This record gives sequence, structure tokens and C-alpha cells, in this order.
Amino acid sequence: MTVSHLQPRSVHAGTSSDATPTTIVSDPAGPVAVSPQALLDIRNLSVDIRTPGGALRVVKDVSLTVARGEAVGLVGESGSGKSMTAFSVMNLFPSPLAQVAAGDMHLEGQHLNRLSADHMRAVRGSRMGMVFQDPTSYLDPLMPVGRQIAETLHAHAFGDDHHARVLELLELMELPLAAQVARKFPHELSGGMRQRILIACALAMRPALLIADEPTTALDVTVQAGILQLLGRLRKELDLGLLLITHDLAVVAETCQRVYVMYAGEIVEHQHALDLFETPRHPYTQGLLRSILHPRSRAHDLFSIPGGVPIAGHWPTGCRFHPRCPIAQAGRCDTTVPALMPVRAAHGAGADRC
Repeated sequence: MTVSHLQPRSVHAGTSSDATPTTIVSDPAGPVAVSPQALLDIRNLSVDIRTPGGALRVVKDVSLTVARGEAVGLVGESGSGKSMTAFSVMNLFPSPLAQVAAGDMHLEGQHLNRLSADHMRAVRGSRMGMVFQDPTSYLDPLMPVGRQIAETLHAHAFGDDHHARVLELLELMELPLAAQVARKFPHELSGGMRQRILIACALAMRPALLIADEPTTALDVTVQAGILQLLGRLRKELDLGLLLITHDLAVVAETCQRVYVMYAGEIVEHQHALDLFETPRHPYTQGLLRSILHPRSRAHDLFSIPGGVPIAGHWPTGCRFHPRCPIAQAGRCDTTVPALMPVRAAHGAGADRC
């Protein structure tokens, strides 16, 4: 099915004449489809958090892929479930009460769900690494940063000359005077330098997959641009698969080839980055794009999506976005979960749950 006759804002549960609302998803035969040999392949992932009142499902039926050498964005507001998805892949949940409830995750064909704790610890760091949002929370303030990078090498028994590898990594991070930087403590470095140290730790073992969780949120604009350029260069030079988690669509535009949009624990749209910015299909994606400040906008022209992401366990019935949706229809969008419908766009395939 083509989408040439559809307008971006018309693809919605309340606009179809069918009895069941439709959802646009990636067409497996379309250009956006990723090879079955995808580096990271997540299928129908669901995550629960155990509470005294029962399990809260914070991530529901999430599927996404990342190919080697490809940058894929996972975007959405805070509370959408982006970081929980990343923690699932790494098996690094912030709470022991969180657990993968359903779904499959494969890295280079290996079933991550079935690995023992020891085997997962070996895979984590050697074949996939993660860069966290706030480096000050993950760097030891009492240890020189060079030793912290070397800890990863020691844990995975990387050769004998750890010092040489640390200096090589610091130079790869475009940090001048690498030997001096290696002796410094985190508080002696700028925010951008600390983030580069985290990236060096994540790439110490030359993993195939790098997950970056809001790596530029706490940085000013010029430093943010440098980090994004660094990630782009490393992706190409090291043939990395990059999963970039962010709430900032401007960051996605600069970095990613494909984009997944996440809302209330679900993927609501999946497109090539160019298609996403040219023809956003889900009302939530359209709202996110309208919220980006245009250089010529005046204060009274600023747009924001009304309301906020619902609290996990208190999801609305029907389409989870309908309480905030400008085109929702009472009696339909609030009662019926949209069905899936494949569609092919101009440059790739789109996804829309509404």
C-alpha cells in the first residue's frame, strides 16, 4: 500500500471509515527493512516492574533493529520507556524489581535473554557498550580517569599493555595531551571531557554496538556538537552500530539514519530520518517536531504538546496518546487500540499507531 494519497495528519484512528483503527508500521519489503543479520534485533520486548500491587508494564511490545555501521535514534519525552529499553539490552536495570517479561533480544545472532549472568557480564563491555547521561554519576571521583578506562581492559583481560591502550583511546576521543589527561581526576575535567572519558570506557574493548543514553543532555550547545561529531566519526571508523537515545529531534537530525519514536512504553512510529522530518505520520511525532524552536519563531508562536506522558501502570485505555491528541475522537480512540497496517513512504517505510 502506498501513502501518496494520505496527508500526514489524516493517518489516525478517528479518520478511518473502517471499524478498527489502523496503525502504520514498517513494510518488511520496503527500503527501511533491515537485514535479518542485524547487529541488534529486539522483538516484542516487554518490561515489568514488580510492586506490592502487582507488576507494572513500563515497556510493551517494543521491536527495533540496529545494523552494523548504522546510527538509529530512539526518541520521546521523559517517561516514555527509552532508557528502560536500553537497560533491558544491557541487563543493567536500575532496580532489581525491573525484569524482562517477554520478547527476544539478539546481538549478532546471539540470544541475550538466554545468557547466564557471568556470560552476560562478558558480553557487556566486550561486544556492546553503553554511554550514560551524567558522567559525574558513573565516574569514580577518587580515581584517575586513565585507571578507570583500564579497569574495563583488566576486567576483560585485554592484552598486557593497558597503559598504551588507554592512551590510544584518549587520542581516539580527540583529547590532547593524553598522558596528562589519564592522570587527572574527573573533577579536573570539563563536562565534555568527562563524557569523552565515558565513551572511551564504553569502547575500550572495541564492541560492535554502542548505546548512548542522552549523551549530550547536560552539555552546552558547542560541546554537544563536538560529542555528536565524535560519535559520528567513531561510528564510521569503527563500523559501530549506534543506538542513540534522546528526547531531542535536532540531535537525531544530525546523527541518525533511522528513527523510532516512543510514547508511553510503546513504539509509535518508525521511519528513515529524512522521511520523519518531511512527513511525520503520528500526531505525537508531529507535535514533537512542532515543538522544535524555529529560528524565526516569536515567543507567542512556541508550541508544546498539552499534558504529559502518563504514569506507568496508569495508561489510558485505547490509544495511549488520545488524551493529548488534537484529532482524537471520543468513543473510538479512547476505547480501541489501533491495529497494524504496513505502508511504504517515499524514502522508506513509516510507522504510526494512531
